[in-house]
Amino acid sequence: MKIATKAFDEAEKKAEELAEKLTVPELCSMLLHSSPAIDRVGIPAYNWWNEGLHGSARSGTATVFPQAIGLAAAFDVSLMRRIGDIVSTEQRAKYNTFSSLGDRGIYKGLTVWAPNINIFRDPRWGRGQETYGEDPYLTSRLAVAFISGLQGDDPHRLKTAACIKHFVAHSGPEAERHHFNSIVSPKDMEETYLPAFEIAVKEAGVNGVMGAYSEINGEPCCCTHLIEEKLRKEWGFRGIFISDCWAIRDFHEQHHYTSSPEESAAVAVKSGCDLNCGCTYSYLEKALSKKLIARKDLEKAVTRVLTTRMLTGLDGYDPYAGIGFDEICTESNHAASLEASRKSLVLLKNAELLPLNRKELKTIVIIGPNADSRKALWGNYHGTSMCYTTVLEGFQKLLKDSTRIFYSEGSALVADKVERLGEKDDRISEAVSVTSSSEVVVLCLGLDESVEGEMHDDGNGGIAGDRKNLCLPPPQKRLLEAVAKTGKPIILVLFSGGGIDPEIENLPSVKAVIQAWYPGECGGEAIAELILGVINPSGKLPITFYKGNAVLPDFSSYSMENRTYRYYKGQPLYPFGHGLSYTRYRYSNLSFDESDNTVSFSLSNTGEIDGEEISFVWCSTASEDAPLKPRLCGFIRSYVRAGEKQTVKVKLDERLSTLVDDSGKRYMRHGEWQLFVAGSQIDEYSLSLSGSDVLSLEINI
Repeated sequence: MKIATKAFDEAEKKAEELAEKLTVPELCSMLLHSSPAIDRVGIPAYNWWNEGLHGSARSGTATVFPQAIGLAAAFDVSLMRRIGDIVSTEQRAKYNTFSSLGDRGIYKGLTVWAPNINIFRDPRWGRGQETYGEDPYLTSRLAVAFISGLQGDDPHRLKTAACIKHFVAHSGPEAERHHFNSIVSPKDMEETYLPAFEIAVKEAGVNGVMGAYSEINGEPCCCTHLIEEKLRKEWGFRGIFISDCWAIRDFHEQHHYTSSPEESAAVAVKSGCDLNCGCTYSYLEKALSKKLIARKDLEKAVTRVLTTRMLTGLDGYDPYAGIGFDEICTESNHAASLEASRKSLVLLKNAELLPLNRKELKTIVIIGPNADSRKALWGNYHGTSMCYTTVLEGFQKLLKDSTRIFYSEGSALVADKVERLGEKDDRISEAVSVTSSSEVVVLCLGLDESVEGEMHDDGNGGIAGDRKNLCLPPPQKRLLEAVAKTGKPIILVLFSGGGIDPEIENLPSVKAVIQAWYPGECGGEAIAELILGVINPSGKLPITFYKGNAVLPDFSSYSMENRTYRYYKGQPLYPFGHGLSYTRYRYSNLSFDESDNTVSFSLSNTGEIDGEEISFVWCSTASEDAPLKPRLCGFIRSYVRAGEKQTVKVKLDERLSTLVDDSGKRYMRHGEWQLFVAGSQIDEYSLSLSGSDVLSLEINI
């Protein structure tokens, strides 16, 4: 729920009155992410830096959900709302408990720097795992739901204060982010990069926006004119704008946009960047003495940051103050994480192997560097769960004494050997040996946060960065080939934040492929359940999986040409929206109600297994301003029992009938439009993989 205007006005008034009482040094100190106490006016110390991308992060025990890209694969708005609520409950519990003990340190506050709503533009981007995929509409719907969960249902106070990042166009390359200049056309800006930010501000009332390190069309993102002109004036944003960590320092050290720290600090504040994650705003007093900035500029920024603190309880009114530590890692939270893991898994391929028959299965082998790895469950920006279930442990839990389970690590993640003094491929012979003793192989390959993610800098401990290619690391590829030569049927489980091409075209032994993402604390249990038929797979891809040998656009190009499902000209490995089930769905009876912008259709489960189907609504029109392929304008997840039929209604994108021209102007496109409903994209290749029906309808708008 958005904060009521009256409540915001009252909080802002209190903040303004408090800011007027502060000295210049005190004003400046309030604009640093680690803000000291000012006892004389009743302001306690506070650290603004807190993470909650897929669980309360970096502050100890918490429920760990699947990484954001996995949550996107569930296409479940209500689940995202519930997860956001759990994250905020656990973060609140930590703040309430720790602050009562005098601990107001980093990661223990109420301003949660999530979600990441950047568009997963390029499959090599290491931080793409933090996003909701490549589609602006999907990203906006999931962002609104997650933000609503984080910020709570009280119209007068924030449960936690969400912060969308990174404004405005940021998706790598990681290694160049501190000096990189993103050149974005007006059309791509309005059509692709801005929509999720705009909707998060207008619809969800998000409290914070974080700027990116890079430049946008020649301006550092933390002092771009878009902060005032787009965010505040056009969209009506009243919250706080935050710099990415040490991004203000980049103004003079990397971008050479300014010539000194005090000039950088002054330019940022006057451009509307209120809070500095970092230390460059410690030069604001010097900037004031040089008349680069005025006290009124400081008071405006401080009023905004103190308004957020008022809305989270600084003035003494806090309806969430009673949330205690006993609400962390509860059984219901753990169950929600398991549900999310189940819904996030995507069955990419199934050559009539899955599900396995537990009653008849006598031997199975679990192989791979990610088969018994907790790190493969995490994804970056994670907390510490009270309980993890790896894939090996998941099978041990489900099969117990009924089936003999073999295990081999098989290979290291990226190194040529597992043991420091071992020889190259020192675990392959073991893997081949146990494979020969088993009926079926579950081969767990891929990546983890140590090899893809955020580049290392002062703000994080990661060392990973972007991916060089879309293929398996060489030692894992050799492992896959060696195991495949045995001829035993292989179920390949891939852990990653984006697409991997395992290059299985010439390996007939690979009968099934599952995309696991980084599936959270319950990931191994959910994977075992899917393979053994306890659950029916339902996740679908929120990004395009490109072939390993695909010729991709230059990583540094922010043009959408030949990127994402809307503009890609080649045939992908697996398309956006792809995902298989153990049952079959039939679509019929499509209609459109123009009065409330809703489509209705009948969905039947014609198989013998209950399941959940993700249905997509696509729209297109004949115009050179339209994307190359029909774009997503609606989606819904429906539970349908075997043999049953139900009527499904989908509320469509409010911008259904709009297009964006080359000047960046969004306009109503009157005339004929086509709507399509299916369980995948509607191109021939997508339909051949999914076997989905397609319904179509011409409408005149």
